[in-house]
Amino acid sequence: MKKTLIMFLLLMVGNVFSQSAFDTGEYFKFRIHYGIVNAGYATLEVKEAVRDNKKVYHVVGKGRTTGMTRFFFKVNDNYESYFDKETILPCQYVRKINEGGYTKNQEGFFDQKNNTVLVKDYKNKTEKTISVPLGVQDMVSTFYYLRNHPDVDKMKVGEFIDVDMFFDDETTKFKLKFIGRETISTKFGKVKAMVFRPYVQAGRVFKEEESLTVWISDDKNKIPLRIKASLAVGSLKADLKEYKGLSHPFNTK
Repeated sequence: MKKTLIMFLLLMVGNVFSQSAFDTGEYFKFRIHYGIVNAGYATLEVKEAVRDNKKVYHVVGKGRTTGMTRFFFKVNDNYESYFDKETILPCQYVRKINEGGYTKNQEGFFDQKNNTVLVKDYKNKTEKTISVPLGVQDMVSTFYYLRNHPDVDKMKVGEFIDVDMFFDDETTKFKLKFIGRETISTKFGKVKAMVFRPYVQAGRVFKEEESLTVWISDDKNKIPLRIKASLAVGSLKADLKEYKGLSHPFNTK
């Protein structure tokens, strides 16, 4: 599980800019299973804030282990992102985590005009400014940017979407591969879904680059319905348990 236990839930897909897939008030809650064990939960909530005298989206993502899993591997994660309502470009992020003793307490401030990020590390009491590509996203804003991406509904099987994502003090190329469409059974009924495979770094956490599979509702909401992961040790599954504040009707059978 480690650093990607919860937040890989945030790296998914989207719809079109002209008709946003989300808005203030949207809320998701996921139940996470490690094998047959209920390992914990994760939540995503879209709020509103003001930055530089302008209203922006403020998304808060939280992850926690529960029960016996918490006894063996304690996770308390808090990821936040502030981003422009029109461009979805981030202006600030927060990363405050404790994952089995691995801790980070960072805040980043994006200067999108000058393509830099000022990273403040409160744990190590350091500051540094890092150059980034034009239009870079943070981990949380990547999810919402892709939900509004104009090419998602047009993708053919095997095609990719690339995004420059700033994470762990460096920019990485996040790649999302379209696998196909299928209907899956959920707590809410049967739902038509698009299937994607985010490319991840193989090694300590994941077995290989294509270890993640993601099911997203094939509608205007682009709701993350299910995630499966093959880990270096065991497997992980996350299912949508609760939602509210959707921007569009959510059709189930």
